[in-house]
Amino acid sequence: MKKILSVLGARPQFVKAAAVSRVIKNTKGLEECIVHTGQHFDANMSDIFFEEMDIPKPNYNLNINSLGHGAMTGRMLEGIEKILQKEKPDVVMIYGDTNSTIAGALAAKKLHIKVAHVEAGLRSYNIKMPEEVNRILTDRISDILFCPTETACSNLEKEGFDNFNIKIVQNGDVMQDAAMYYAKYSASKSNIIKTLGVKSYILGTIHRAENTDDPQRMKSIVNALNVISEKIEIVLPLHPRTKKILAKLNLDLNVKIIEPVGYFDMIELIKNSSLVITDSGGLQKEAFFFKKHCVTLRDETEWVELIENGYNILAGSNEDLIQTNIEKMLKKQSDFDQNLYGRGKASQLIAEELLKL
Repeated sequence: MKKILSVLGARPQFVKAAAVSRVIKNTKGLEECIVHTGQHFDANMSDIFFEEMDIPKPNYNLNINSLGHGAMTGRMLEGIEKILQKEKPDVVMIYGDTNSTIAGALAAKKLHIKVAHVEAGLRSYNIKMPEEVNRILTDRISDILFCPTETACSNLEKEGFDNFNIKIVQNGDVMQDAAMYYAKYSASKSNIIKTLGVKSYILGTIHRAENTDDPQRMKSIVNALNVISEKIEIVLPLHPRTKKILAKLNLDLNVKIIEPVGYFDMIELIKNSSLVITDSGGLQKEAFFFKKHCVTLRDETEWVELIENGYNILAGSNEDLIQTNIEKMLKKQSDFDQNLYGRGKASQLIAEELLKL
């Protein structure tokens, strides 16, 4: 029996883990131990995902949050190391690009435990992003890299990973696995559309530090959204951190602001929307999974295939460009049947590879 220790900390990781954990649970020869770092500590952004998505309750919760990058990562590294010494797993599995990701990878590698990185090979080529630093370092010290796309594999090849003793697997995107599975139940488990009383609307999110920590970018985004909201309603589940920053900057965001939502509510909000606008990486893909166009409030994206195929467009924080691109994408018609992310088989391929380690 191979013991897999999974390190989770943020909403997108819960979604990815839901798909993989379900397969591991049904795979003979694998067992999973889950560590929740506490990086997303708000109940609406953490506990609700475990409950409604039927993810096994974490075996450990480190409750590490509300700290700077260095302090948070350091305390996570210390806490995860103690758990690894106790549990002695065969493999540590980490997801994405958060502080929890790099902390889990470092702790495992220093104890000579194999590391499996799910969603490897992504690059924004913006080294100012904390996420970019995390994903580059995590990829380099991992033993097996599960890449969601051809582009991700190509990025690793260009960086010379063929010369390292690291296995690279293009397995597809586990977020599509989750979306396909849970979409079957979302309509019966969510009342959010009825509760909000919305019909024609844009779904939006803002949380990434490159926007929230830059007053000028934040002001431009808010101005653009306020103009658009005069023509079509914008529903925006507001991240607690973004809420504090808006108040600090005295910015009035005149859209339909709601509290952070669970996964089933988010699926229904995407499914029933006219368009998605976001600075989130995961939501760009989820828009595609549910056949919605997206306008991304960033200057670059890791999900270049969405841009190249016309499903997504970059607007950065330019007020005029945001408005223009939203109007453009609201009118756009596309065929969403392209197989960009593996059609729901990514988690099964991960389980098969874990058995081989």
